[in-house]
Amino acid sequence: MSLSRRQFSAVLASAGIPAQATQASRPQQPAPTGSDLGSLFPFIQKQADRSKLELSWLRPEFSQLAPWQQKVRALVFDHLFYAPPPVAPEPVLIGRTEHADFWEESLTFQTTPDLRVPAFVLVPKNVKLPAPGIVALHDHGGFYMWGREKILERPGENPVLTEFRHRYYGGLSTAAEMARRGYVVVCIDMFYWGERRMLLDDDAADFRTRPASMTQARIDEFNRRSGQNEQFVARGLYTAGVSWPGVMLWDDIRTVDYLASRPEVDPARMGCVGLSVGGYRSFMLGALDPRIKAAVDVGWMTSFATQIRNKVVHTVGLTFHVPGLYRYVDLPDLSGLIAPRALMTIIGSRDGLFAQEGVQAAFGKIGRCYEKAGVGDHQRCISYDGPHEFNPAMQAEAWNWLARWV
Repeated sequence: MSLSRRQFSAVLASAGIPAQATQASRPQQPAPTGSDLGSLFPFIQKQADRSKLELSWLRPEFSQLAPWQQKVRALVFDHLFYAPPPVAPEPVLIGRTEHADFWEESLTFQTTPDLRVPAFVLVPKNVKLPAPGIVALHDHGGFYMWGREKILERPGENPVLTEFRHRYYGGLSTAAEMARRGYVVVCIDMFYWGERRMLLDDDAADFRTRPASMTQARIDEFNRRSGQNEQFVARGLYTAGVSWPGVMLWDDIRTVDYLASRPEVDPARMGCVGLSVGGYRSFMLGALDPRIKAAVDVGWMTSFATQIRNKVVHTVGLTFHVPGLYRYVDLPDLSGLIAPRALMTIIGSRDGLFAQEGVQAAFGKIGRCYEKAGVGDHQRCISYDGPHEFNPAMQAEAWNWLARWV
């Protein structure tokens, strides 16, 4: 038998339970948050906001740069959950092509006992050797079918790849541009891109061979599948006890090993540059490897706490996420690991991947980190009126910066 509301209230009253207690116990509808995380956003944001960033170089208890760098660099390596043993690169040359201004080598080399990566090396002509070296880092772009080819145009390439380069690089081959300026340039395929893309057992021939005739629709289909599976692959890595940034950044560090071993390269003059995930990799490579004398980070800088409401969807995926790091330092705090070496950061003011207040907060913090290190002019943060790209004007800034420091 069911009770009316009046009868139910009478039963509660006879038991000494006030009616308002039942009202308070009813679940409340969450207030709108304007966040992609919905009702979970307030809790998650509070966790970030409670971080004291206790190892930031800007905290007053840190006064000596070198001991702070040693402590924080060790922390970052520890949180990568990946420490492959060193190996000899053992390069295998696949082919060598002559261009007007440089030689192009296609090769593979070992980065870990388990990984052999494909690479291009560009050796400039008519320069005094050994020459400075550059690690050129390709982007993410949601475009997985090719990797290092995005920054080096080659004869007979698929027109979809050519169009991608026009959209994000102003149609220029940045690796070739650097070689023409006298740098020995190395560029590898990042894990999950290009020759290292994920292929499934029943994939069709075009997914496997990437013919120049492959249609836009088929390339889009492959890229869409890869985007959907990216976090799945990251979960596999975490299940295996390692992180995606660990695999990615150690490959880049071992690429510096290989570049430094080349007889054409002066190992005291090496730099790195990249767009998007390449910009993130360039920043982190400069932070983790003191052999890098100048890093150029294009299209990837923010204060992490400002990304959580809406921007985390397309930026701080497991591809980039160093677990637990924000408990100790924010991303721009790591600029202190690069100082006194040179750092340039370039972001488009219409780059929809980042909250602009986070970009400006990061720029301010980078400036203060370098000022505290006593080398304020060794960093430069630039905001361009543009989207997420590495356009010719940005490239000119980058090449001038590298010429100054490398």
